[in-house]
Amino acid sequence: MSVIYILWHRQMKRYIRSRSRIAGAIGQPLLFLMALGYGLGAVYEKAGEGDYLQFLVPGIIVQTLLFSGVFWGIQILFDKRFGFLKEMLVAPVSRTRILLGNALGGATISLIQALLVFGISFALGFRIDNWAMVPLAFAIMLVLSVTLTSFGAAIASMVDDFQGFQGINNFLIFPLFFLSSALYPLTDVPRVLQIISSVNPLTYSVDGLRWALLGQSHFGIGIDLAVMAVTMVACVAFAVNRFNRIQA
Repeated sequence: MSVIYILWHRQMKRYIRSRSRIAGAIGQPLLFLMALGYGLGAVYEKAGEGDYLQFLVPGIIVQTLLFSGVFWGIQILFDKRFGFLKEMLVAPVSRTRILLGNALGGATISLIQALLVFGISFALGFRIDNWAMVPLAFAIMLVLSVTLTSFGAAIASMVDDFQGFQGINNFLIFPLFFLSSALYPLTDVPRVLQIISSVNPLTYSVDGLRWALLGQSHFGIGIDLAVMAVTMVACVAFAVNRFNRIQA
């Protein structure tokens, strides 16, 4: 456990020392909340769907976790480039522990950024339906942050250059986000879009968080949690498999 803690603590120290990284991480979600929440709010309300900002906030929180979690894998590339990863891999320590320590650090950072967005949303007018469900919302954020940082670590373990990592992430992240239910309800969308969204694991995270914060759900909280659990196990196993294949 000491190895995992040390590597987790290393990630946290790097994050705390980079104030520009903290500000940049919440800039994009804040832009989405203000531009979409206020810009499309009137249209959404006239359509009889209620307050769009209320609907949007869970999706933007998931977006924050998605972008910060997956892109965290670039830290592995930095460690590869400067030789620090090689020094860790030749140490008499399990590779799984090295991966877990780094990934848990990335997951903690992603969670902190999501909580910052969550707090800012209150200043913009967001309100929780049932405060008793807030612990469940935090648990969903935690599971999703572990899932996405593990996925990012797996991708980073497969490539050796920053451009390749960036290209793969852009190819995956934007479809995952825009084809989830983060920005629109699934009740009135075309059938094809409903099918695509229903096979997108991120959709269930958005739906589960929306149920915890607003009491609204399209699939049901049981299905949401089951899909999230399976996805997390699959991503962690994928990350362990790919990380163990890195040549020291």
